Amino acid sequence: MNIKKVITVEPRGFCAGVARSINVVEDCLKIFGAPVYIKHAIVHNKTVVADLEQKGAVTVESVEDIPNGAIAVFSAHGSPPEHFEQAKKRNIHIIDATCPLVTKVHMEMIKFLNNGYKVVYIGHKGHVEGLGVVGEAIKMGFNVPVLESVADVKKLDFSIEDKLAFLTQTTLSIVETDKIINALKKKYPYIIEPPATDICYATTNRQNAIRALSQKVDIIFVIGSKTSSNSNRLVEVAKQNGCKAYLIDTVEEISEKWLNGFEIVGISAGASAPEYRVKEVVDFFVDKGAIHDKLSITEENMQFTEPVELMKARKEANQ
Repeated sequence: MNIKKVITVEPRGFCAGVARSINVVEDCLKIFGAPVYIKHAIVHNKTVVADLEQKGAVTVESVEDIPNGAIAVFSAHGSPPEHFEQAKKRNIHIIDATCPLVTKVHMEMIKFLNNGYKVVYIGHKGHVEGLGVVGEAIKMGFNVPVLESVADVKKLDFSIEDKLAFLTQTTLSIVETDKIINALKKKYPYIIEPPATDICYATTNRQNAIRALSQKVDIIFVIGSKTSSNSNRLVEVAKQNGCKAYLIDTVEEISEKWLNGFEIVGISAGASAPEYRVKEVVDFFVDKGAIHDKLSITEENMQFTEPVELMKARKEANQ
């Protein structure tokens, strides 16, 4: 191994929605005490989930796995409306940590359907975020096709008389999503899009950053979990820009065979990956003699307010 330089790119790592959701769990543990149940992994990162579980959080996949009357945080990815109804029937105290940018897509789905539009959703079939958004349509009695590719657009059979709109998952590849949107607009020139893009600012910024990083390095490591959509997209973007790239959760996963013949390593992290995992990877290369350099593409200063339910609980606890 002859790595001479390691370059970390910004922005990377936690976005405002992820930071908010993790803070929600930690604050619930302080206010209510353990255990606090989390419906679905609070974010798609093994390290974050394990760290919270050590503090007393219990991650479950189903509302049925939450005891009656317990404190439950609903994950950042959003949930179908039926999950809220199931929890309320069992007196579960819900703290909704859905990212506000995901909630925005839920609201757009409801608005389009109420205004007489038929909706198609661009996203990964079976992804928890999409299940929540499409769940809004199911509750209202509508069927919403989920599109993963241009080939899926070709299968659509809407008529020229149909009012059509599309929405997207927040963590998709910008380039690949644009291909699907262009195919939709070509087939249905009258299709309506959301007032602002559904792909979130953090996804866009991190993909732009890794695109720039790929021009300056030989190989890129993206810190993130295999279950993380936005982390996987970062690896794809790096490869599309001609750079070797690997998705890793921890520094222990790095194989020195991957580094043969390379001198400059780039490092980024998915929106749900903690910064200390990035530092571990940087230290790994610096300890072997590499120089650490930084590449900053965009500054982020987005912040979200905490959930209303948490504000109320905090107020009651302080009385």
